Amino acid sequence: MILIESLMRLDFFDLQLFLHVVDTGSFTKGAQRCAISLQAASERIKRLEQHFHSALFIRHATGVELTLAGQTLLQHAQQLITGLHALEQDMQTFQRQTTQQLTLWCNSSAQSEYLPMLLPKYLIEHAQLQIELHEAESHDIIAALQKGQADLGLISSFFAPNDGLETQVFAEDPLMFICAPNHPFAQLQQLDFAAILKEDFIGLLAHHSLQQSIETQAKRLHQQLHYRLRLPSFSAIAQVVANGVGVAIIPLRAAVHLQKLHQFSSIALTGAWANRKLLLAARDFSDLSPHYQDFAQFLMDHQPTSIKP
Repeated sequence: MILIESLMRLDFFDLQLFLHVVDTGSFTKGAQRCAISLQAASERIKRLEQHFHSALFIRHATGVELTLAGQTLLQHAQQLITGLHALEQDMQTFQRQTTQQLTLWCNSSAQSEYLPMLLPKYLIEHAQLQIELHEAESHDIIAALQKGQADLGLISSFFAPNDGLETQVFAEDPLMFICAPNHPFAQLQQLDFAAILKEDFIGLLAHHSLQQSIETQAKRLHQQLHYRLRLPSFSAIAQVVANGVGVAIIPLRAAVHLQKLHQFSSIALTGAWANRKLLLAARDFSDLSPHYQDFAQFLMDHQPTSIKP
């Protein structure tokens, strides 16, 4: 009962602020995302630390990094925020619907690196439309599409099914090897996957589809990755790698974005597996409702341009 009362005193806004600070690696940028002042953000984070009697961040001149307590809170905060969104969605069914809702299933790479730049334009042009992004692993998106639980999804080409779905290439989504600037590989232009298998890796959590695809590639070479640490986001991984703790593999677009926040080197990985693509998938594009067909056409008409390391 005491634990329940303690949880009820938590402010979901504070948890969302905490997640923004983790994602951006900065109190200032986290505060900007929540549209509050830096002082207000600092006070809210301090209140969280007082609530749990634990420091959540280690402050540096260049940003912040999570303590072990902060890493634990991160996992639970993500679950709580996801649960809150699910609750709000379920309760909306009891409200009078005045807008058309579309649901786009997408993997984490699509949600964080591609869609935030595209969706505002579409929503401005369609004032009565509501779009829900349902983040899931690529293999779960494929299963949902095949079972008719989803209409439209963005998946990694590594998991593209051989039949049962139609796909269109939405974006190039190659993978990069990242390491600290003083790492022996730091000055190389490209690397073969086999050359890095003996390194100490900083990986995503075990259930993440990208990490599963990396491990599958290692098994094909009869190798097994050695992890020093697993973290829930590319931002957290980049921060640890920049500190020289280990190496990692992340998408190119995420690497380019995160190099503005952390000092690390990016090296292109060779091979068809690493040069993956992001695919727009549906059971049959011609059978989609007019709203979904229009949205799918918009996404294909506004494909992100390729970027270079």
